[in-house]
Amino acid sequence: MLFFPGKEPRPGPIAASRIEASLSPDPQARAAAPRPPAPPARLTSKPARPINGPAPRPHVLTVPRAAGKAAPDTPRWSRAQKEEMNRFLDELAAEARATPQPSLAQRSLAQARDLGRQRAQRDAEGSMLLERRPDTPPPEPFSLDLYVDGIVRRLNRSAAFVRNDPRSRGVKTASVQFRINPNGSLKSFTVLNAGDQQEEIAFIRSVVERSLPFAAFPPDIDRAARSLGVTICIAPGHGSGFGFSRMADGRHC
Repeated sequence: MLFFPGKEPRPGPIAASRIEASLSPDPQARAAAPRPPAPPARLTSKPARPINGPAPRPHVLTVPRAAGKAAPDTPRWSRAQKEEMNRFLDELAAEARATPQPSLAQRSLAQARDLGRQRAQRDAEGSMLLERRPDTPPPEPFSLDLYVDGIVRRLNRSAAFVRNDPRSRGVKTASVQFRINPNGSLKSFTVLNAGDQQEEIAFIRSVVERSLPFAAFPPDIDRAARSLGVTICIAPGHGSGFGFSRMADGRHC
């Protein structure tokens, strides 16, 4: 075949294309730039409980129980045993109802005697000392109180006739004790603690001697005691005025 040269088309104008370019950062500036902080670690939370599923069971520590004997069973009572116990309780209730209850006057008298007995015991341990006869009942507390009150009144009456110089009184505590026979006579006079009260002790001795004889023991005290000891405390600065008086319960020289 024959080839004929043809005319090539004239090229038209080429449209200008857009060129975009970006500048890469400097490697040194990239190295100097601070790194962003790492994101905080997320706390792991417990898995959510399924809505319709069973609740998770807590962990419980258990300790194995030591091997031992089992607790005994509660004893079972027979009908006959129960009836016997009921009869016994009924008998106790019947005895309590049959026993006569003390009246108000009897209870008051028993309480007064108990208080008097306690006071007599305190007095025997403190200012009054009974020399008891063997195998005899104690004296009546009221009788003992009345007898000692009579001794105090007699000492105060006798003290008005004995001269006592207040300037000769000491400042220390002292105590004396005199003992009376059942017929009212003086058995002994003892200085327990003289201190600096020599003049006061001499005065008390004169008062006791002037008060003799005291009244004889009542029958109940005579049966119970061989003698009665009375302790006198000399306490300067205590009390008001002069005179003999019984000390309060529980106090000692």
